[in-house]
Amino acid sequence: MGKIFKIYLCGDRIYSCSGCRTHLAKHDQIVSKAFQGRHGRAFLFSNVVNITLGPKEDRILITGLHTVADVYCNCCQAVLGWKYVEAFEESQKYKEGKCIIEKAKMAMEPNMLPENIHRSNDPCYGL
Repeated sequence: MGKIFKIYLCGDRIYSCSGCRTHLAKHDQIVSKAFQGRHGRAFLFSNVVNITLGPKEDRILITGLHTVADVYCNCCQAVLGWKYVEAFEESQKYKEGKCIIEKAKMAMEPNMLPENIHRSNDPCYGL
């Protein structure tokens, strides 16, 4: 495995992977907090970083048929949720390109201003 390149987000409300604390998204990228994941509540984000995608597959979800790809943390490989690739119902098209991250799979980071980021505490640093 090669070196893992991660994006560090700055701001006062950053969501990270609960397993390894890799940054995922900023609070202002939340589209909705009223989503359901496989194992409980989930947030819909307009943009998520430091992820890899699994293969696309069609799934019948609460709101109908969607093509989705599972979303994995690019550091610890934990399954975080999924990305909506295609929605077949017209009313669900707004989800396309957005990601669901399960609430149980993310943590809120403290003030992440540039001077507060300590890479030496990063489990992926130096890989």
